[in-house]
Amino acid sequence: MGTLLELRKVSKSYGKVLALKDVDLRLGDNEIVGLLGDNGAGKSTLIKILSGYHPIDSGEIFARGTKVDHWTTEEARKFGIETVYQDKALADQQSVEWNIFMGREITGALGRIQVKKQRQETMNLMRAMGFTSKLLHSDSIVMNCSGGEREGIAIARAMYFRANLVILDEPTTALSVTETDKVLNFVSKIKEKGGACIVIMHNIYHAYKIAERFVIMDRGKVVEEIGKAAVSSEQLIERMSLIANEGRVEADA
Repeated sequence: MGTLLELRKVSKSYGKVLALKDVDLRLGDNEIVGLLGDNGAGKSTLIKILSGYHPIDSGEIFARGTKVDHWTTEEARKFGIETVYQDKALADQQSVEWNIFMGREITGALGRIQVKKQRQETMNLMRAMGFTSKLLHSDSIVMNCSGGEREGIAIARAMYFRANLVILDEPTTALSVTETDKVLNFVSKIKEKGGACIVIMHNIYHAYKIAERFVIMDRGKVVEEIGKAAVSSEQLIERMSLIANEGRVEADA
């Protein structure tokens, strides 16, 4: 498996608060990685750095083996990184079609938007992603979609533009069991289509269903990386609890 993106000794501070300290992280092509840890572990800061939203204070970033000196949101987008935050960044009052193509419309030779083609591409994409509701179509207004469908639309948008890496921030939060299963299926489509994915989840059982490797963070550090084949979901939960308790003991010392 080739290396898609790599961080070496990356640190980040906000004033006097050290958010990340000497983080090493390697992401392979076409793999799903579960990013785990308690609140305040540094997960959100890490994905904002990966997406180019925050610059690093020190360390190095490599994209397919080439060092990148100025990793910005523009560079991350060019490299094919798409981030889906908890709020999904969808336009609620617009259709599914316009949410997918907004800002990146399909245009003809004269610059006119090819609405018919966008609608067809949207329907093709929805079928490829595994949307099953007959009531959901390209003209559906996003605010009327379920939570799972909204997550799927955001993932579909990323995959349509051939994302090499999709970063998902708590995609199953506050969803029913049925909706959660739907989202986990959407995540599996990322790998099927050749992309890689980092997914932040507090529910370890959900993460265990889809991830091939787990990166555990604690107080700004990557403290452990575990392959799925080497640990059960119960053992993973036990390991995370142990790491959290060790952190509390050190903090109190």
